[in-house]
Amino acid sequence: MNYLFFTNTPAHVHLYKHAVAALERRGHDVLILGRDYGCTKELLDYHDLPYRLYGRLATKKRSLFYQLPRHYLSILRQTWRYSPDRIFGMGAYAAHAGALSRTPVTLILDSEPTSIDHTVSRPFADAILTPDAFGKDLGANHYRFRGFKECAYLHPDVFTPRDDIREQLGVGPDEKYVICRFNAFGSHHDVSQSGIGPAERRTLIERLGDDATVFVSDESGTMEFDGIDARPYDLHPGLLHDALSEAHLLVADTQTMVTEAALLGTPAIRSNSFVGEEDMGNFIELESQGLIFNIASFTEAIERAESLLDDDSLTETWAAKRDAFMADKVNLTDVIVELATSPNGAAGVDGLSHGSPPRRTDPPTPER
Repeated sequence: MNYLFFTNTPAHVHLYKHAVAALERRGHDVLILGRDYGCTKELLDYHDLPYRLYGRLATKKRSLFYQLPRHYLSILRQTWRYSPDRIFGMGAYAAHAGALSRTPVTLILDSEPTSIDHTVSRPFADAILTPDAFGKDLGANHYRFRGFKECAYLHPDVFTPRDDIREQLGVGPDEKYVICRFNAFGSHHDVSQSGIGPAERRTLIERLGDDATVFVSDESGTMEFDGIDARPYDLHPGLLHDALSEAHLLVADTQTMVTEAALLGTPAIRSNSFVGEEDMGNFIELESQGLIFNIASFTEAIERAESLLDDDSLTETWAAKRDAFMADKVNLTDVIVELATSPNGAAGVDGLSHGSPPRRTDPPTPER
């Protein structure tokens, strides 16, 4: 069979990379249509995945508006040329490619606020997979799985961290280090949203630098390092999860890396304008399990970060929490591969279930 996968962002490459490799090993033909956005192309090359680019996108919001027509034209041409039997993706591009080529489409979604994307994608999807913590009901073709989309590449069955990552980073065996991840807020779902501002970033780094080595991963590439005690994260992006697994702490105003940190057993603080009563289900779930902190106030976020750095038992505590949390989570790669090869679609796939969204409850107040 011919399988077509869409990777619009670096996170999508990670989501599908193991499934693509597994399907190829089974003798199927697989193609990825990728977007040159951030380090997406670098990751596709790093993992030696079969891909073609349908276009590029800068990290500025207006870039998507200008590029959208040519993206669709390229996608439709390449989809017709490839003639897939099944399409996998995370939104409108995959859904509309499937509709116009009359191909079954499976979408994997995990962000409740992207309502416009849901509206234009859902009618064309044969199956929509979401984490069980997802706070919306997307209809009759909506299936839930135990875990998060990051379980496709960070589940213990598929991820083992490198043992030389500290050497590559240039830090000692017992040296505490923190990763700060700053978002460019350039995607369509980031419109009207914000995170940690330039002045706040410098303050954060100065405060954390007193107790740990600070590495900065800046999606926009505009961070100025003059006069601050921090290093740019400059290893290949394919090694980021290895680096994150050894970090003492992650502080971020982005989304995906916070979930990744939780699944790796690394404490994480998330501070952006998404935090609040209407927050996404996965972050509410992870905070309720004591794995992350969602803190809208920058002042409170810094205070929490400093208190975590002072805790010498932090690594062991979080590893135990992570192991307990992951004990019943699915390896999402297995679910994707089983669905791709199932003659009955999602209905007969182990690890998927129908069901209503979970009832929202306020997370416990963290101990000070």
